[in-house]
Amino acid sequence: MRQGSLDMSVRVQIEDFDLGVEVAAMRAGRTDIGGIASFIGTVRDLNEGDAVSTLTLEHYPGMTEGALQGIVEEAHRRFELLDARVIHRVGRLAPGDQIVLVITASGHRGEAFAACEFLMDYLKTRAPFWKKEVTPDGERWVDARERDDEAAARWSSADERGAP
Repeated sequence: MRQGSLDMSVRVQIEDFDLGVEVAAMRAGRTDIGGIASFIGTVRDLNEGDAVSTLTLEHYPGMTEGALQGIVEEAHRRFELLDARVIHRVGRLAPGDQIVLVITASGHRGEAFAACEFLMDYLKTRAPFWKKEVTPDGERWVDARERDDEAAARWSSADERGAP
């Protein structure tokens, strides 16, 4: 489903990101984009009923970026994307801090929305990040959630687009 050349951007960084700056960079000089969808994930102050004071995200440099690039390439195979951008933060974060940004652009909104949701579902289940929370009871590693696996599983049905 390739439509022109896809400009893909994947970054893993400690620094925060700015949605407006990233969307402006994606749109610069482009008139072929008809729809842009975005998602920002943030650190919650509560998880599994416990207060969370910090969340530390760890990764293996190189391996993580390669895995993210593969996920974006899979989205490009499934959807008519013109551009896609994934920024994932690592390091120590506080409640309210931004963790992840996904932006997708297509000629039409439906493709942009679907691709954005696909990317987030796959990032939650297939991206090699390790998360450690600090709660009043001490530190704990965050396990994968069954509902995240269920969300990602719908994309591997007979219909690649994850339609019910």
